[in-house]
Amino acid sequence: MSRILVTGGAGRLGRTLVAGLAAAGHDLVSVDRQVSDAPELAGVEQVAADLGAPGAAADAIAQTRPDALIHLAAIAVPFSAPEDVIMRANAGLAVSVMGAAAAAGVGRIVAASSPTVLGYGAPTGWTPERLPLDEDTPPLPWNAYALSKLIIEQSIGMLRRQTGDAVRYAAFRPCYVIAPEEWAGAPTQQGHTVRERLDDPALSAPALFNYVDARDVSRFADTLLAAMGDIPNGEVFFVGADNALAREPLCDLLPRFHPGTARAAAELTGTAPAFSNAKARRLLGWRPQHAWRDELGERVAVSASPRQENRLD
Repeated sequence: MSRILVTGGAGRLGRTLVAGLAAAGHDLVSVDRQVSDAPELAGVEQVAADLGAPGAAADAIAQTRPDALIHLAAIAVPFSAPEDVIMRANAGLAVSVMGAAAAAGVGRIVAASSPTVLGYGAPTGWTPERLPLDEDTPPLPWNAYALSKLIIEQSIGMLRRQTGDAVRYAAFRPCYVIAPEEWAGAPTQQGHTVRERLDDPALSAPALFNYVDARDVSRFADTLLAAMGDIPNGEVFFVGADNALAREPLCDLLPRFHPGTARAAAELTGTAPAFSNAKARRLLGWRPQHAWRDELGERVAVSASPRQENRLD
């Protein structure tokens, strides 16, 4: 059992992640701006703090004395605030929180990044060399949110050069997060339901039709924390479902909404997603357990080539 501090623990992803880690037997502390009455946090220690204030992160860590830290706190939606505000908030919080944790001797530090660091959707065009995208795909951020997330990853590298392997670090890039209640019709992060995103592919196209169930992210975090002493320090992982949030193959859908992707997207037959989770499977043994067809009760309605059949749900 570990004592884990989660920043942003009252957020959409944070609530499910905290609840899942607590159910797995860990001692959880959620730090957010306010104490939350969310049922997922019932019985969990909560600390109200503005982590952007000078010294607040160090004080919260000294007060709670965690063994591990998962940093989620951030402005979570691109263009939801002025670009300079997003940059200062997200990059500044990461340096403050992770730096304070490293200085306090917290042994494992994990931060949430984003797939947007790869630059899809750029106004000047985006043409991937290959699909699916993975951790070797070069980052090309084109907005402050994506750049701030890349800076979070680079901040991990900075801190690792300060502490060496005395502290273990990792970052993860969760795909479009769907909370458990959203399968039942609650609005997703952009205000649409999951079914609306499926019925109108234009709604899911900006995220490349990708998603991940928040419960699978929680399982990923538990698996990652247990493995951090055995994997290379400072690794980055994509965390996504085994299939795309679409009723049609992405080899057809992606070129329709992202011109210039037809050649690379030809590989994405059947239900294959645009982001690969192979690294997390290979290094951690993690694999997502939740798929939209199971959650919504829809059977597979797309054809798959033989090489993709093992990816169907």
